[in-house]
Amino acid sequence: MVGVRGRWWPGFVALSAIWGASFALIKVAVEAGVPPVWVAAWRCLLGAAALWAILAVRREAVPRDPAVWGHSAVAAVLLNAVPFVLFSYGETRVSSVLAGVLNAATPLFTMIFALAVVPGEPRPGPRRLAGLVLGFAGVLTVLGVWHGFGASAGGAAGGAAGAAGPSGGGAGAVTGGLACLAATCCYGAGFAYLRRHLATRPQSATALSAVQITCGGAQLAVAAPLAAGAPHWPGPAAAAALLVLGALGTGVGYILNLDLVRTAGTAVAAAVTYATPLWATAIGALLLAEPVGWNTLAGGLAVITAVALTRPPAAGGGGGAAVRWGRRARQPVG
Repeated sequence: MVGVRGRWWPGFVALSAIWGASFALIKVAVEAGVPPVWVAAWRCLLGAAALWAILAVRREAVPRDPAVWGHSAVAAVLLNAVPFVLFSYGETRVSSVLAGVLNAATPLFTMIFALAVVPGEPRPGPRRLAGLVLGFAGVLTVLGVWHGFGASAGGAAGGAAGAAGPSGGGAGAVTGGLACLAATCCYGAGFAYLRRHLATRPQSATALSAVQITCGGAQLAVAAPLAAGAPHWPGPAAAAALLVLGALGTGVGYILNLDLVRTAGTAVAAAVTYATPLWATAIGALLLAEPVGWNTLAGGLAVITAVALTRPPAAGGGGGAAVRWGRRARQPVG
């Protein structure tokens, strides 16, 4: 029994590290000159290739229902094409640390959109409402609103002007921070859309994910050349970062997440949300030498606490729906 209970720990650590590292990998790519739309395109195309390979090895059926492909195309816009571009664009102006911390607010936006569009979604009680308020107070703290967003968005350790260099401060940092926040908002809308239109489909989670990310790759394969011209060789470091970001983060990362749901349950799998910003902060600070302001740490802690408060009970009040969603339609974030 001890072996069964402990079996999920390696997957949990690996998954949180992979998703936490995705923000540093994006940073490496954009600072090498890869346009944000091409970062997103390669991320989807390589992730789709990995997922289709896994489907082939497992000999799983390819979904043929036009409704699945149609809903997956919409989900891809909300969960892949748009937020991947926004995070990549945001990281041309802010640190990977800030992007990773803001990503932790995804469950808060998911809750808001689910309340608006998912039939039967439980109404939040005082505890969840308090968590929602705390979460957005944490987001404002991360963004350093008392300095016009400049201090934290630029990744500075407390100065009002923000950091100098590629990530910059001032107006550029404001734009970058808001782009990352908009990406997080897209994730929230996308998860709510999944719950309403794809969560109860009979196809496996791997098959649904492969279809969705393929749709995202197709969308970006059309948009990227129009927006940024033909792709170019960015150098070995950036190419390796894109390969890991796509094949490992968007492909294999999803399989790790699914295995975690099955071996440890949705509660443990959801806790990856708490660990991911810790990895993003550590990797950004240690490997990319990005400064971390006090408000980034304090705001990030507030967001993580808020996510814990806003999570619904594991049993009752829609818990069954959450389990069905977790097993069939849970997607990687970050």
